[in-house]
Amino acid sequence: MNKIYVIGLGPGHQDYVLPIAKKRAQECNVLVGGKRNLNIFSDFEGEMIPIHQDLQGIVVEIKKRARTQQVGIIVSGDPGFYSMLTYLSKHFELEELEVIPGIGSIQYLFSRLKKPWQNTPFKSLHGRGTDWVGILQKEKSIALLTDPEHNPQWIAEQCIEYGLSKVKMVVGENLSYSEERIIQGTPAEIKEHGPYQMSVVVIENE
Repeated sequence: MNKIYVIGLGPGHQDYVLPIAKKRAQECNVLVGGKRNLNIFSDFEGEMIPIHQDLQGIVVEIKKRARTQQVGIIVSGDPGFYSMLTYLSKHFELEELEVIPGIGSIQYLFSRLKKPWQNTPFKSLHGRGTDWVGILQKEKSIALLTDPEHNPQWIAEQCIEYGLSKVKMVVGENLSYSEERIIQGTPAEIKEHGPYQMSVVVIENE
């Protein structure tokens, strides 16, 4: 079986896709990924397989194709940060995978804020519960990956409910795209600027 490339795309815009990621993608016969991610490789001449909810079925398809073809799995951000690598590592031997890193959305947002991020805890709210409020009460900051339910407005409401109404929130929306929007304010102010599309949130509790 050929090695399977797990390729991180970065925050979204093709300007932030690493050259090695583009090179590995062009070496493939088959690319697997979300439709938005696959669209970045509009000049790709091989087969594209959109990822759907049946991940087990996708794994079966990848294993079948990888016997005779070069397969690349395209993921947003970095494959190792709340992404597909966790799932793939349960279904493939590590030596069967080659991982190409990408620039994460939180990393990108901190660069736009011109602030260091090595001391900031990261948490994902994608379909999972996490005690981010408890962490924020102990730390000076926290960075959160959001989902449609646990969006910036919901986070702002939680801050107000738990007595954190004076913290500074930063919402990075559609990062790296032309419609990028970065909004800073108190939880009450962040609520007023919604609704938000795909976003990451940084909260400072100085």
